[in-house]
Amino acid sequence: MSGNEFSSNGSSGSPEKSAKAVVDEFLDAIWMERGLSKNTLAAYRADLMALSRWLETRATRLSAATRDDLVQFIAARVEKGARPRSTARQLSSFRRFFRYQVREGRIDDDPTANIQMPKIGRTLPKSLSEGKVEDLLEAPDTTEPLGFRDRTMLEVLYATGLRVSELINLRLSEINLNQGVVRIVGKGDRERLIPLGDESMSWITRFIEGARLEILLERQTDYLFPTRRGDRMTRQAFWHIIKRYARKAGIGKELSPHSLRHAFATHLLNNGADLRVVQMLLGHSDLSTTQIYTHVAQERLKEFHTKHHPRG
Repeated sequence: MSGNEFSSNGSSGSPEKSAKAVVDEFLDAIWMERGLSKNTLAAYRADLMALSRWLETRATRLSAATRDDLVQFIAARVEKGARPRSTARQLSSFRRFFRYQVREGRIDDDPTANIQMPKIGRTLPKSLSEGKVEDLLEAPDTTEPLGFRDRTMLEVLYATGLRVSELINLRLSEINLNQGVVRIVGKGDRERLIPLGDESMSWITRFIEGARLEILLERQTDYLFPTRRGDRMTRQAFWHIIKRYARKAGIGKELSPHSLRHAFATHLLNNGADLRVVQMLLGHSDLSTTQIYTHVAQERLKEFHTKHHPRG
């Protein structure tokens, strides 16, 4: 991705520039500074353009927004049913944008400075028991090439805790079967090496030597898990695959694309893994992000105690 992928003509926040040009310049700047993901940049763009469109109905430019404008915008969204988490995400986007404008000397004051973040209850990630994970892993029909691919993808996901975007973008060149690791460049261009484990290595080896060749036929690609067309799989396609196998495995709870990532972290902690090791494996920049999994593990211990202790 190039630094100007999110750019348009024009690069200043002066009155004659469109809101889109002002937002694009901001996105370019923070991408260059932090190496943020495309999904994060797209979310910032959507939040800021939504605010800009709302301000236009009040004859106000984005860079001229006041605290009252922002409070009224947020209040209007809440009246329409916006949830606290969504509101907090938008406010975070606005803060970053206006702090950038202050830093660049385009405005004197940050209108978000005295707006409090909405309180958000901590939601525990949805995870699966080890038994349910086994049921899910065994759901694909491995006698079919695509089923073998899907089983291998699920095995790798559970063995490594990769993000779905990292899994579908995984390339042959990033797998080292001799050393038993996968090299991932994740959010913020942070690189990490993750052990694959014997089970997933076995599935990968057999997949590369057999089902992958059947899927590709004469086509060539460096993506580890191609589609019949020889392309990489989309996030949406993999999400549909997980939902289909969850139904087949009789898993009643609603899964998310991150369910196996959550299971990976929770099961490691349940079995005594150090929190900082789990942080490194997941690619979290902040330990507090990983700490939520200790709550999941604690909840599981409580359930175990209640079920099995004579005075539970």
